[in-house]
Amino acid sequence: MDHSRLSMPLGEAIFTQRSIRRFKPDPIPLADIELILEAAVKAPNGGNQQLARFLIVRDRDTIREFGALYRDAWWAKRREEGFRQREDLPRQFHPAAGLADAMADVPCVVLALAMHNGPADSVLPAVQNLMLAARAIGIGSAPTTLHPSVMARFHEMFGIPNDVGFHFCVPLGYPQGKFGPNVRKPDLGDDLPRPMGHSGPLGVTGAA
Repeated sequence: MDHSRLSMPLGEAIFTQRSIRRFKPDPIPLADIELILEAAVKAPNGGNQQLARFLIVRDRDTIREFGALYRDAWWAKRREEGFRQREDLPRQFHPAAGLADAMADVPCVVLALAMHNGPADSVLPAVQNLMLAARAIGIGSAPTTLHPSVMARFHEMFGIPNDVGFHFCVPLGYPQGKFGPNVRKPDLGDDLPRPMGHSGPLGVTGAA
């Protein structure tokens, strides 16, 4: 496996990574998917238990079936929030709503799971590795999840045992738009109350 293809500087990958929700229909070569997964499994994990598992979905019919489930899950969450139809959604929801409609047509879907219903903290680092590796070779991604109301359908659809927990769904594909730079607020805790006698940013600590 040619790991040298992941030669993009880490800082560039981090600072230009963004959620990609609009994908070209072009298929991703299997060698690229294998490289991305190899990067994913190198991530640290709790107690070195290595509970994370990845189910790769490339079959067009299966992705279309999953796309319908994903759309049901996405709207189940929106209904809980009081939104009944597309016209009710705030503007910031529109890109995610577009992905809910387009999930059935993405080139590849990665389902991030955990053996023994393991916690997300053993899966999150692997998913971030996966997305950074994808970014390094020009493949876009977005971390998404599923609503509890569809989990029984999800397990049946893929024949996943009940003791294997679901954590993330990551669509992969070549972006229709561009990667970053993105815009984020600095996480210095400026919106949190200050402890007595503390006047500096909460995100910066100093020890003599």
